[in-house]
Amino acid sequence: MNNEKLPIRQENYSEWYNQVIQRAELADYAPVRGCMVVRPYGWAIWENIQKALDERFKATGHVNAAFPLFIPMSFLEKEKEHVEGFAPELAVVTIGGGQQLEEPLVVRPTSETVIGHMYAKWIKSYRDLPVLINQWANVVRWEMRTRLFLRTLEFYWQEGHTAHETMAEAQEETLRMLDVYADFAINEAAVPVVKGRKSESEKFAGAATTYSIEAMMGDTRALQSGTSHNLGQNFAKAFDIQYLDRNNELQHCWTTSWGLSTRFVGAIIMTHGDDQGLILPPRLAPIQIVIVPIYKNDAEKALVLPAAEAAQKALSAFRVKLDAREELTPGFKFNDWELRGVPLRVEIGPKDVANASAMLARRDVPGREGKQLVALDALAATAGNLLVEIQAALLARAADFRQAHTSMPADYAELQQVVENGWAVAHWCGNPACEAKVKEDTKATIRNIPFELNQAADPGKCIVCGAPAAEKVIFSRAY
Repeated sequence: MNNEKLPIRQENYSEWYNQVIQRAELADYAPVRGCMVVRPYGWAIWENIQKALDERFKATGHVNAAFPLFIPMSFLEKEKEHVEGFAPELAVVTIGGGQQLEEPLVVRPTSETVIGHMYAKWIKSYRDLPVLINQWANVVRWEMRTRLFLRTLEFYWQEGHTAHETMAEAQEETLRMLDVYADFAINEAAVPVVKGRKSESEKFAGAATTYSIEAMMGDTRALQSGTSHNLGQNFAKAFDIQYLDRNNELQHCWTTSWGLSTRFVGAIIMTHGDDQGLILPPRLAPIQIVIVPIYKNDAEKALVLPAAEAAQKALSAFRVKLDAREELTPGFKFNDWELRGVPLRVEIGPKDVANASAMLARRDVPGREGKQLVALDALAATAGNLLVEIQAALLARAADFRQAHTSMPADYAELQQVVENGWAVAHWCGNPACEAKVKEDTKATIRNIPFELNQAADPGKCIVCGAPAAEKVIFSRAY
């Protein structure tokens, strides 16, 4: 077991990120370049994400299904913009069972095409609509530059696919699911996000409009944390998804798709982590409370361990673990659980047993400041209140950090400086050439066109060219 200090985030953020994932046993590198093995602790976080999202999906009328991993190449070629957008990332199977395949099969990068094919079979009448289906799946995109959780060849996600009678219904669905993602990010993961519309160059290949939630990471870079796409009738026309309307006339459906992936685990790591390791939001933490018994000899052990076991029982309403490992010192255990980001630690030693008390230590507040003594008969109530406080504190801290690193530059020269270490909010004329210039000069892109900054008319001048501009956007470097 490795108990050495992690790299300092400010000195080497990338290496800190890579090491914390491996040392906290969230994931490891697979033998195939660019792939990862998600370890049990990392998968437990993903399971909690799945649970929180799945409940929200079902509450909004969606049902789960499963679609094939392999997609005929001809399916992708039916939607021109879609195949062009994904062509560089495709993994293609040409041999199966030792035989050359008549038609190459693509390992799904996303499922709009195969699901569109099935919807064309299932949908015949307006009475069949809406169709609201989600699937939990793995997908493959042949990325050149990979990083654990953030960008890997194979990753896990959910992808929702819906079909509707009208454009208005499809738009309502698209924005509803964006709201679901934002609600999850803020209330479950304590990650503040900005909802907005993607620029044309940043939208999903084949979509009419793409919306995203964007989060600021601990190094001030942006992370696209979830997307929702109004596909218009593009895929419906490509795959003949048609229905007889209320006037008995044949119409094409309006479709949407939306997804959130295991990159959100990376978002949690980078939003909340510190130089000691992970800090997990209590609502998603695999272990919410760890109990560490403290004793020096068998006599003290006989006194302390039963008290620790009683505390474990008292805390059974939470995800609690008693660390009774014999070969490790309490100090090692403290560091180990801090590395793994457990929100709350309970320390029980001989003096605590004598006083019918325990020491509680918050992961988000280091040192003595985050500790408090509590009577054992008040342990469960106090711990529950503290977990709620920690959840709220993490969200507030992340929101304050984003605000402190978001600026409104006065001119293009200042924008170039701001995006070195933060987000720049500025007017943009809508010209792709101006967007491309910012990317070329600074490596920053338009993350989205935020709803909250464009609720009322606020005309200005484009930060790049000075032309009249109606909308404000967020420029930032991103993962």
